[in-house]
Amino acid sequence: MKQDYEILREAYSAWQAAESLRARRNRQVRYTFGDQWIDAMPDENGRSVPEREIIMRTGRRPLTNNLLRRMVKTIVGIYRNRASENQLYDSTPGSLDARNCLAELDARLLEEYVISGCAIQRVADENRGGANAVWVDNVNPSRFFCNTFSDPRALDIELVGMSHDMSWPQLVNRFARGSRSKAMALKKMVDDAAGAGFFTDEILGFSNESTCDFFGPAAPGRLRVFEIWRLKENPVTVRNRLRMDMKWHCCWITADGTVLDEYNSDFRHGSHPFVVKFYPLVDGEVHSFVEDAIDQQRNVNRLLVLTDTILAHSAKGGLIYPLNQLPRGMNLSAVESSWALPGAVIPVTGNGTQLPQQVDSGKSGAPAYEMLNLHMQLFDKTSGINDALLGQDISASTGAALYEARVRNSTTILTDLLDSFSSFTEARNQKARSTV
Repeated sequence: MKQDYEILREAYSAWQAAESLRARRNRQVRYTFGDQWIDAMPDENGRSVPEREIIMRTGRRPLTNNLLRRMVKTIVGIYRNRASENQLYDSTPGSLDARNCLAELDARLLEEYVISGCAIQRVADENRGGANAVWVDNVNPSRFFCNTFSDPRALDIELVGMSHDMSWPQLVNRFARGSRSKAMALKKMVDDAAGAGFFTDEILGFSNESTCDFFGPAAPGRLRVFEIWRLKENPVTVRNRLRMDMKWHCCWITADGTVLDEYNSDFRHGSHPFVVKFYPLVDGEVHSFVEDAIDQQRNVNRLLVLTDTILAHSAKGGLIYPLNQLPRGMNLSAVESSWALPGAVIPVTGNGTQLPQQVDSGKSGAPAYEMLNLHMQLFDKTSGINDALLGQDISASTGAALYEARVRNSTTILTDLLDSFSSFTEARNQKARSTV
């Protein structure tokens, strides 16, 4: 087996170029699923610590009202309803849609699309379960790499690929071609990788894909293999005229540069197996739907913490306790501890003319409540996910025509997102039809 470090270097450079995109995606994923106090902020000593820690140091609770998750679930639900009404997926046994569970795959991919702005699928004719067929797989952006591009159709991609963690049987079926010696060589590569790798414990229901490194290590018992597709020139002379034909070339290579297989594209469409769409791709930049709403979500959380703090401190108000009322053997700290308890009894001497009294305005939280309500309304207007769209704004006085108009107007802001994703699935279906 030969080694090719150059193609591996090109792939690694492409993967490094997407570092900022992956970092933003990881932040947006964590925000979407409720971990919303993660941003680093300087503490009193100038050290960078998570915002959650700073909130807790001040005695407050880092509360969240996760509006992002509701937004994402609503958008996916709207897409599923559209797909069902328009019968976008073929449920016939043996069809491409049914074999790949495309309705479910696309729903999960739309979730990724809303969160990160990345939609990536791999469409290939492969042997799975003993028979060849066209298979579609969602690709995690943490494993994907390609050259920088600016065409919304991704037609200016010239290098594209992903990392795979493959077991020995998978390696044998794909690369050994029935050779026992090649199979044993692959077994040794898997064993060597296991001996050299440091593996983190995996927990069901939790993923470490967000911290996936380019060179591994792969999971125990698996080998990190890169599938790399490059657009290569092929000089052709026709009637004494030189012409450059461009062909896609694939290379399967391990992390140490060992080439397991390479070939020109044998798909009928003559291209690579990936379908890629970033949203919205403006001047090559990606800014997802969730990313646009994160600042509004942060404002809601901060106001939620503020109102919670106001409630905690206004439950009993402030206490004016004259020092000449302190009983013998009792200090102000003991009074404070007793006062904080429900039904507490605080003894006084009764010697002075002024008795302890509680001070409570009773209205200190009103401005915070109003601001919290305002920001939640702004979030709904920004995202397009309002009560009408959620079916929560129905009253006897609301006519059917008026209600439908309000729902239709609510979905206007989502039209571009959903139509963009639909163009992706159409491109995917076209590639699947022309794969074999």
